[in-house]
Amino acid sequence: MRGGLEDTICAIATPAGEGGIGIIRLSGSQALRIAGGLVRLRSGHPLTSVMTHSLHLADLAIPASLNELTHPNGTVGASSSDVLDEALVAYMKGPRSFTGEDVVELQTHGGATLLSLLCRACVAAGARLAEPGEFTKRAFLNGRLDLSQAEAVLDTIRAKSAISLTVAHRQLRGDLAREVDAARAGLLGLLAHLEAGIDFVEEDISFVQKDDMERTVAGVVALVQKLQATAREGRLFREGARVVILGRPNVGKSSLMNRLLKEERAIVTPIPGTTRDVIEESIDLGGLMVNLIDTAGLRETEDDVEREGIKRSRSAQREADLQLLVIDGSASLTRDDQSLIDEVVGGKHVIAVNKADLPLRVSPASLSPGAVCAAISARSGAGVDELRSAIRAQLVGAGGETTDGVMITNIRHQTALDRAGLSLRQARASIAEGMAAELVAIDVRSAADALGEITGAITTDEILERVFSEFCIGK
Repeated sequence: MRGGLEDTICAIATPAGEGGIGIIRLSGSQALRIAGGLVRLRSGHPLTSVMTHSLHLADLAIPASLNELTHPNGTVGASSSDVLDEALVAYMKGPRSFTGEDVVELQTHGGATLLSLLCRACVAAGARLAEPGEFTKRAFLNGRLDLSQAEAVLDTIRAKSAISLTVAHRQLRGDLAREVDAARAGLLGLLAHLEAGIDFVEEDISFVQKDDMERTVAGVVALVQKLQATAREGRLFREGARVVILGRPNVGKSSLMNRLLKEERAIVTPIPGTTRDVIEESIDLGGLMVNLIDTAGLRETEDDVEREGIKRSRSAQREADLQLLVIDGSASLTRDDQSLIDEVVGGKHVIAVNKADLPLRVSPASLSPGAVCAAISARSGAGVDELRSAIRAQLVGAGGETTDGVMITNIRHQTALDRAGLSLRQARASIAEGMAAELVAIDVRSAADALGEITGAITTDEILERVFSEFCIGK
C-alpha cells in the first residue's frame, strides 16, 4: 500500500448503487478535523465536543473553501455552503475503535452522487482514499486484530451460508489464534532451553531432557494434525461444495437440477444432447452452500459442439467435491451406466436412480457394493429430500454440523500448518536419534515461525499485501 499509518484515510464503506443508507468512513489523526469541516450538528455544538461512541444528528455541507476542489465544474446549489443532506455522525476515539485510530463515520442517504461528493470533499480537506482492506490492515497493525482474525472479517462478509458464518465468527473471536499461540509458546519455550544448552555445551549442561523435548513436540504435532484434518470440511463451509451432475443423455440430469433448485433453470426436452455446456447454480443444503453443476450427457458423438460440452463435463467432474450420478431406473443398465458407476464409486458420490414414478428395472440395492444410492423421481419430487440428505452427509458427515472446535478454512493457514508439520517431524527424528541441540533447534524454530505466520506474529509485506488485497475498499 502506497500510504503510511500517518495518513488519514477515507472511503465509501457501503456497496455501490442506491440504498437507504450510505456510509463515509474516515480513520486517522485528522479524521475529526476533516469531518468537522463538513458537519453541522443540530445541537449547535462543534463535533470536537460530542460524546464518543454515540450517534449525533447533523447537516452536511461543503465549505466554500473546498467547493472548487470538490466540484470543479460548478458549485453545488445556489450557495457553496448549501446543506447537502442530513446525517447521523459517529465519532469513535482511538484506540477504542475498529482501526485503533480516531474514526468518524458519516451515515447519509445512499446516493452515489452524494457519497462521491462527500468523499471528494474529505480528500480535498487532507485525507486520501483508502486502498482495499486498509481499514482492517490498520486494525491488524495497531494490535486490534491478529492476521487470522483480519481474514475472518473478510470471511464474515463473504459468508455464503449460516454454517460458513458460524465458522467465520469463531475465527473472528480468536479461537484459532488462541490454539496456535499456545502451541507456538510451547515451541518457543523449548527453543529457549535448547539455545541455553548450546551456550553451555562445553560444560555438558543440559537445560531440557530428551523426554521433555519429545513431549512438547508431540503435543504440537497432535494439534497440527487435528487442524489439518479439518481443512477439507472447512473449505467446503467457507467456499461451498461443488457437486457435478453426471450421466448419459436423457436420464433426467437437467430435470433433477431444476427439482433441486425449485425453478426451471435448465432446458428439458426429450431430445438427447440438449445440454451442450455446463450450467452452475447454488442451493443451500441445511446451511451448507452447494454449487450444482449440470453437465452434458456423456456418450460417444460426432457432433463437435456436443463433444466440447462433454469435454467440459469431464473437467467439471475432476474438480468436483462430489459426483452425483443419475441413471434411468426404468431401463436396464447399459455398459456406459456401469462404466460411470465404476468411476464414481471410488470417491465422494451419490447415485440417483431416477424415474421411480415408473416401474423400476434397476434397484439401488443391485448396484455396486459401497455405492451410495437413492431412488427418486425428478418429475414428481419423490425421494428428492432423501437425496438432499445423502448429498449433505457425503460432503460433511452424518451429523453434518460443525464441531465446537477450531476449523481451518484458509489455504494460507493450511500451507503454514503443512510446513510446521514437516519441521516438527524432522525435529522428532532428530530428538529420537540424539542429534545435537543445534539441529533440533533449527527445526523447532522453523515450526514456530510457520505457526506464527497464521496469526501474523511472523509476517512479511508480501503476506500482508496478499491478504488485504482481497478486501473491498472501505473495509
